[in-house]
This record gives sequence, C-alpha cells and structure tokens, in this order.
Amino acid sequence: MMSATVVAGVLVVGSLTAGSVLARDGGSADERALAPTRGDPSRSIEHRVDRLLSQMTTAEKLQQVQLLSDGQITDADAKAGVGGVFSLTDPAKIDHYQRIAMTQSRLHIPILFAYDTIHGYRTIFPVPLGAASSFDPDVAKADATIGARESTTVGIKQIYSPMVDVSHEPRWGRIVEGNGEDPYLGSVFAAARVKGAQGNDYSRPDRAVTSVKHFVAYGDPEGGRDYGTTDMSEQTLRNLYLPPFKAAVDAGADTVMCSFNSLNGVPGCANGYTETQILKREWGFDGFIESDYTAVAETRACPPKTPDEGPCGHGTAADGPAAAANALTAGTDSEMVSTYIRDYGKQLLADGRISMKRLDDAVRRILRVKFRAGLFERPYVDQAKATDPASFLTTADRTAARTAAARSMVLLQNKGQTLPLDPSKKTAVIGPLGDAQHDMLGPWWGKGEDADAVSVLQGITDGSSATTTYAQGCALSNKEPADYDPSQDCPSDAGFAEAVAKANAADQVVLAVGETREMSGEAASRSTIDLPGKQQELIDAIAATGKPFVVVLFNGRPLTLSGVVGSAPAVLEAWFPGVEAGNAVADVVFGKVNPGGKLPVSFPQTLGQVPIYYNHEPTGRPCDVTQKYNSRYRDLRTCDPLFPFGFGLSYTTFDVSDLRLSRASVSRRGSVVASMKVTNTGDVAGDDVAQVYLHDPVASISQPVRRLRGFERVTLEPGESTTVRFTLDASDFGFYDNRGKFVVEPGAIQVYAGDDSTATLTKRFEVTR
Repeated sequence: MMSATVVAGVLVVGSLTAGSVLARDGGSADERALAPTRGDPSRSIEHRVDRLLSQMTTAEKLQQVQLLSDGQITDADAKAGVGGVFSLTDPAKIDHYQRIAMTQSRLHIPILFAYDTIHGYRTIFPVPLGAASSFDPDVAKADATIGARESTTVGIKQIYSPMVDVSHEPRWGRIVEGNGEDPYLGSVFAAARVKGAQGNDYSRPDRAVTSVKHFVAYGDPEGGRDYGTTDMSEQTLRNLYLPPFKAAVDAGADTVMCSFNSLNGVPGCANGYTETQILKREWGFDGFIESDYTAVAETRACPPKTPDEGPCGHGTAADGPAAAANALTAGTDSEMVSTYIRDYGKQLLADGRISMKRLDDAVRRILRVKFRAGLFERPYVDQAKATDPASFLTTADRTAARTAAARSMVLLQNKGQTLPLDPSKKTAVIGPLGDAQHDMLGPWWGKGEDADAVSVLQGITDGSSATTTYAQGCALSNKEPADYDPSQDCPSDAGFAEAVAKANAADQVVLAVGETREMSGEAASRSTIDLPGKQQELIDAIAATGKPFVVVLFNGRPLTLSGVVGSAPAVLEAWFPGVEAGNAVADVVFGKVNPGGKLPVSFPQTLGQVPIYYNHEPTGRPCDVTQKYNSRYRDLRTCDPLFPFGFGLSYTTFDVSDLRLSRASVSRRGSVVASMKVTNTGDVAGDDVAQVYLHDPVASISQPVRRLRGFERVTLEPGESTTVRFTLDASDFGFYDNRGKFVVEPGAIQVYAGDDSTATLTKRFEVTR
C-alpha cells in the first residue's frame, strides 16, 4: 500500500497523504466520509478506450481535448467530434448537439456536457462555506446528490464541483465556495460532495462525474484579489492545500480543474509538478484535467497592442503554440474556451514540441471518463423528464434544503437568552435583506430562480401566529463589479425612521443585514470586510428602541463584527442559505430548530489581523499584549479573532469532559483512540460538535499550534451524555517535510478536546521509534 524507509530515526512514507490513505476504523462521521472509494480500472473499459483510440486521426484526437462554452458550440463542432461543452443547460440544445455527435461524427463519440452545479442546480442549498458550518458531511452529500440528479436530468453529466480551496483570505470572494480555513474539514466535505454526486457508479442516470477545483493553492491570492499569484513552501502546499484534493480523488473524483493562479511562478494549468508528478503519478489519478476558462491562453505573454489580443498575462509562454505545448506537456488534458491545443496541435507534433504519446494519454483519459459515465450507452436526454417541472425542486428537495440551511447556521451571540423569539408575539422584520429573495440564493446559484427562494419576511410571517411587519431601512446594490459603487450601499438613513417605528410597534425584531450575493463569489474580492454602507447605524438605531432583537447575517465571507456584537443582543450567522432561507431562519429564531453550527473559518476583530487562522505556526515570541517585543499589534489589545474556528453557541449548554486515550504510546504504524464525553447540561435538546485537535510540540519542522483531526456532531436531550471516539494514526500525527515526503517522527503528541479550536482539555501520547 505504501513504501517506507527510516532515515535518522524518522519514518519516511513515500506515498502517504495525511487523512486519506490509512484505513480508519473509527465510526465518526468524518472518518466515514474520508474512507477511500476509488476502485481499480475496469479492464472492459480500458479495452474499449484502446480500441477507439486506435481508430482516431490526429484531428479527431485534437477535437477531443477541446472544451467549448455554450456560446461557442456549433453544429460543425459537434460533427467534428468536440470533446466537451459547458454551461449549456437547455435540454433540447444539449440533445441536439449530442445527436449530431452520435450520428454524424465519424466515430460517434458522445460530448461530455458540464455545468457549475456548486450548491445546487435548481434546488439551491446553502453556499459551501455555510454548509461547512454544519460540521455534518451529510449536509454536503445531500446537496451534491440532489444537484447531480437535477443536472443529469437535462443532460449535464459533469459538474464543476466541489471547490475545495483552503483559504485564509476573507477578502477573496471565492472563499464562499469552499469549506474555510482547515484542510481536514475541507477534506471531509470534499469527499462527501464527491460521493453524493457520483455515488458508487456515476454511469447511473441520476449521477454525475465531479470536477475538483482549483488545482492548486488558488485560495490565498496576494492581497485577496481573485486570480492573484500565490507563493509557498513545499510543506505548506502539502500540509494545508493539497489534502482536500487528495480526499476528493480518493473518493472517486475523476476530473480535476487546474487553476488560474500561478504557484511559485508557474501557472496552474502549465504546472507539471502539481498536475503530473503529484496528481497523476503520486496519487494515481487516471481521470482528466481540464483547464479553467481561458487559463491556457492566459499563460502567454501579453504582446504589444494589436486589434486581436485575446487572453494573456502570466508570461511563461511566448505565444499561443508555446502556451498549448506547455499546458499539454504539463498535464492539462482538456482546454477550456481557448483553442490553442486544437489549433496548433498538428504543427506542434510535426515540430516535436508535443508528443503523440502525451496527446494519446490526454484523449485516453477523456474517453475513459466518458465510458465510465455511461455516455456511449445513454447519450440522449429524456425530453419529457427534462421539461417536467416535477423533476426539479420537489417537496422532498425543499425539505432537505431547509434542513441543511438550519444545520448550517451559527449562533454567534445570545445575551440574556434573547433567542429563541416567541412566535406568538408581534415581530418586525427590518433590514435591506429582510425581503430579498434574490440574495438568499448566494453566488453560483445554478439555475435557481429568485421566485424559488423564501425570504426572511415570508418565513417569519409563516412561522408566527402573530402579526409580522416589515421595513427595509435602506437598500444594498446588486450591481456587478464593473458598475458597482460602494456609496450605493445603504447610503442614507432616510428609511431608518420607518424601521424604528415598525420596531417600536412590535414586540421583537429580526434584523436582516449583510452582503448581496454579488459581493461574494468569483471576481468579487473586497478591500474591506465590514458591513457595507450604514447597516451598522441601522443596527444601532434598532438597539436604541430597547426591543429584543436578533441580527441575522447573510454573507459569503467572514466579516468584522465588533460593532455588531457590541450593539446586538443576539447574532445569527446564516450565510446565504438557499431556496429555504426564510423558513430555516424562522425555524432557528423561533426555536423550532436549536442551532448547532460551528464556524469553519475565523472571524477577525479587524481587517488588519488578516490573515488570521487557528492552525498557525508558533513563534519564539508569541502574542502578549502586555509586553512590547512579541508578535502583536501596537494598536490592538488582543491577538485573538473575534470568533475562533469551530465556535458556535446553542440554546442549551454542553460540557466536554473525560478525555481518554486508549494507550500512552503508539508505534509510528499504529493508532490510538481518543474518546471524550459530551453532556447536554442545559434544559432543551440540542447539537454540539465534539472536536479533537493535535499538536506536535517538538518536530524537525515547526508544527501548527493545533490541527483539527476529528469531529462529530451529536444531538443530546437535556442531561444526556454520549461518548465520542476518534481513531488517530500516522495520517494524523505525521506531516510533510520540505522534500515532499510524509514523515512520522518519534516524540510526544498533545491532544486537545472540546467544542471549538480553543479547547483546553488535553492529554499526551508518545509516538515510539
């Protein structure tokens, strides 16, 4: 299963990837989600691939590596045998092009249609960052299962999901698409989404092959600006950024999307080290890699201005032919939108700049996925089913989305037990997002429609037996970046008087504030991460009424909330909850659901703390705000985040106790079971998330102050206790060094247990030689 040698007393493991290779015998949800599912290649499929490839001309091979957009595809492309098409969602058009490919192309190879089904196709679930707050992989799995079923119904057989980029950068808009700052949590959710979408066999009519993105280290661009460069050490790359990708591949993901950014100066879609050496050779990945949108073209240098420039920028290729050669040779198998490999391939072969062997490998990988997807047997769209409204957004789908949304909400503050509110009392819904169906879907809303979404106003109205009133207070801008003017966001307090009057006339207030969906997602980085416009002033105005109220936040990133928590007695982080947003909010604020979500990312006190994350490395001069010469800020009286990773409150209270280890020492190939007791010490049933963290205090490379290595969400009645167990092995207490090797060093390992990353319950075990 793996090769290992001992060098200077350290076990060096050649092919081990933390958290994904060693079999885990525990029964916690995270351990079950991470269990590998990738099977051996089918000999039958390999024989069919080889036979078909042997019949192909060079031109046909070059067509197979071409991936076109919905705006590019023509009948001629389908007849020529183009490999893939993305973002086409009309089932009639999909079927039209597929029939041309299957009946008019020489070899009758089906087209692979793809789409960005990120957190739902028509049934929109919470955004991935919100779903990660559930600390429940079944939430992500349900989302992916329903999204795949709806996507395949219209003929889409590949989804560009999951996005698994670890990020410490809240300014970056695409943090909303991932699972936050932790590689272990990200790995669990990556695997869950792959298994949900693909099942055990993605040739089934209701399953789709997943494309894991963006490979790799796209999540921490300089300055938080999308598409920006990243630069990091080998051990940082392997310990923090690669594990979720490996977990997704182990779970069966058969396609991967290379990233826009450069890593250590090398563009993601021309990086032979990450694409070929790591992904294909070390991990044994036999699917295909597609480039992101024009990412191959963007590797070329920008020439002097001409009428037809086209994408360019990285400057690692002189021109289009060089960009094509670099990308294909590095390991990119399918080129999205730009057409350099297809256009220049024959000449590059003739000049010896690319090899037929590598081109055949790329085509073989693409054909392999098409055969595994069952496209040759079932290429066409069932038009009756695809156009039947009953195929989408079913009652069961809505129920699953509502459950997911409620489980994804995080209670950040609840002074004086303000929540839950009383549904029999008059409620005022206030705020720019109080009746905003559009924003509830969040960025990457698939084919979701605004009318599908339940607004907060509607949810509170339906969930209450008393009168519900509404005042917007102020408005937020829904304009895209090119037309966006920050001064248009909640620019005036002119509507505050009405909002205050409605609050005064009510018994309690639900105040819905945050970001619009256009403020998060791709190309939506922000230079500040506070509440846009005068929303803080609106909160202060409502606070001055003296009425009980809760601030419900809708956002796609961590925000700086010091002012909010200073003014509001209760704060609920709802993220962008999806089609059932309003109903889920009502479920939580009225106490029908007791919130149990936890933060998958740290919330800073101020923007100046960014990047701030719990699993940072130690320093010789750790923060002490009472002393000068240490790692602190002169103008900030803390080094801590406002809310740490793993944090979340409940309407009840919990106690985590009785941490036990199954043994005091363990061999480097052995395992130890950590167990802890979780008790509901309050008066109502609720959920807590038991979490276990490790720290290696003495290592050849300085190790993070702690690393999440297990979690389990449990539901307990008042006074009820349960024991949660986690199996820890080399994948947990080992790490990658700067040679790219996974090492397990002898010595003490500190274990921390609790229900957030500041847990203080601790014990040690020894890793022996």
